[in-house]
Amino acid sequence: MTAPIIGIAPARETAADRRAMPDISDIAESAAEKEGVCARVVPMRAFDPITSRTSYVGAPCKSTNATTCPACAKANRYLRMTQLRDGWCTEHEPADTTTEPTQDQRDVLAARAELFNEYHDARGDGDDELADAIKALVADLDIELRELGVRGQLPPLDPKPRRKAKSTRRRDDVPDLPRRKVNKALTVGTAYADGKYRPSTFFTLTLPSYGHINKVRDPKTGKMVSDGSPRDPESYDYTRQARDTIHLAKLFDRWMQNLRRAVGWNVQYWASVEPQRRGAPHLHIAIRGSISSQLLYQVTAATYVNVWWPHFDQPVYGSDNMPVWDYTAGTFTDPRTRKPLTYWDDALETMDSVDDLEPAHTLKFGGQSKAVQVLGGSDKMDIKVRYLTKYLTKSIGEVLETDSTRVAVHYDRLHAELQHTPCSPRCGVWLRYGIVPKGASEKTQPGKCKGNAHRRDSLGLPGRRCLNSGKWSGKTIPDHKADRLDFVRSELARVGIVKPDTSHLRITPVGPTDKDAPPRSHLVMALVAARINQRAEYTNARLEMTEGPPGDGDVSRETVVPQQSSFVQQSAA
Repeated sequence: MTAPIIGIAPARETAADRRAMPDISDIAESAAEKEGVCARVVPMRAFDPITSRTSYVGAPCKSTNATTCPACAKANRYLRMTQLRDGWCTEHEPADTTTEPTQDQRDVLAARAELFNEYHDARGDGDDELADAIKALVADLDIELRELGVRGQLPPLDPKPRRKAKSTRRRDDVPDLPRRKVNKALTVGTAYADGKYRPSTFFTLTLPSYGHINKVRDPKTGKMVSDGSPRDPESYDYTRQARDTIHLAKLFDRWMQNLRRAVGWNVQYWASVEPQRRGAPHLHIAIRGSISSQLLYQVTAATYVNVWWPHFDQPVYGSDNMPVWDYTAGTFTDPRTRKPLTYWDDALETMDSVDDLEPAHTLKFGGQSKAVQVLGGSDKMDIKVRYLTKYLTKSIGEVLETDSTRVAVHYDRLHAELQHTPCSPRCGVWLRYGIVPKGASEKTQPGKCKGNAHRRDSLGLPGRRCLNSGKWSGKTIPDHKADRLDFVRSELARVGIVKPDTSHLRITPVGPTDKDAPPRSHLVMALVAARINQRAEYTNARLEMTEGPPGDGDVSRETVVPQQSSFVQQSAA
């Protein structure tokens, strides 16, 4: 009788063990994080009209927030840094990309202008049938102009009556500005020492004070710094801070307009918007060309903006008695009397009929820091470039994260004030003040708005964190990315690696009914494999072009440390 075979029983696998195992998505995200590619790709369908072949690719999500997608946020920051460097201390005017109008564009526009006059003649004669026929022809010509590449707004056949212009007389409490004729063709600054030095300027704009701020001791430096919370929350001017934050973009546009008039040339800028500890935004500005601090202070002190909106100092309706939508009247009505509320355009007409009317709000900048002169290619320029872009991968809420209870309460009170401050003529908050906003419908929520200005994680700051003038570098962000891709391709072509041309492919989003689309994890892994291949090709190309170190014997390539994924290669992926 043989002895029984004693084996080892397999280990028991529990449900917790199975849940702890990584799935396909986890593996794809881990590989994407390791290789520095997007893990939130958007499925796209690529159709080749030459071979009639259809394939699927993953397009990067292009998020600018590192908590959402670190790879895309990092690539966006590097592109912004390139854009900032290219335009800050340039010595030559950016290339003019405008094209001459074609004869076809002139002919179609001339025909439209002739029909424009005939349309108004027909309306004046009461011939509505002819006017409607001309209107249909003008609509066809508008489509043809767009197809010919004409940009800009075309003049409508029935323009709306213009509002009565408000007085442009300067306020008595602001100083006058020097005014020169602006040379729009000149964008570079003055060169010194026979062209050896051409400095540019770094400047910061902040909003005024709304109340005294508490200070605490920084444990790292030992210095007293602001923690952002007001000493007396009851006297702190939350209303003014909320309004100044919402209209900051208008104030900055006016500041740039005044600066160009003061210096007499077309000043170009690159600015980043960041929140201070108190929650108010401020702007760090890179200005091309050298401008004195005295002139910058003078322009800042003389710049202001009047907001000519209906006054919204006292709410008419509260949260428990908001206006209601009347389907018969097609507008919002009073909840008690059922009378229609004042429409936005009617409120503006009432304002135009009043001669001595104060603006709804006036905003100005506060005290400023000293201007810093920067030379191109210097260490100071590199420091300022990193300083200007240090928060681009973080959201406003992440920048304003705090462990202090009183600072959090301060942010909550500011957010509550923003909830009652209209952000635009289409804002639903206007219904709190008895005014129907533009474009209101039955879907409009009375007293509420989904705009960024009313969100707790933005505290009124604009969605765009970077602002730059049109002639800063003469290129857009996609143009800078295309330049980097062309550089990589040229480096590969020097060693005989020619990448296939994909410009003829038709890329469209994958529809919900497309059953042939692969899972997202497969697209992410394909992107990871493509990044590995790109890194290997680029490294081999650099090794082919790089001479070995000096010495008698040849150095094996196996002793050369492989290069990390370059900045150019990362952005080109």
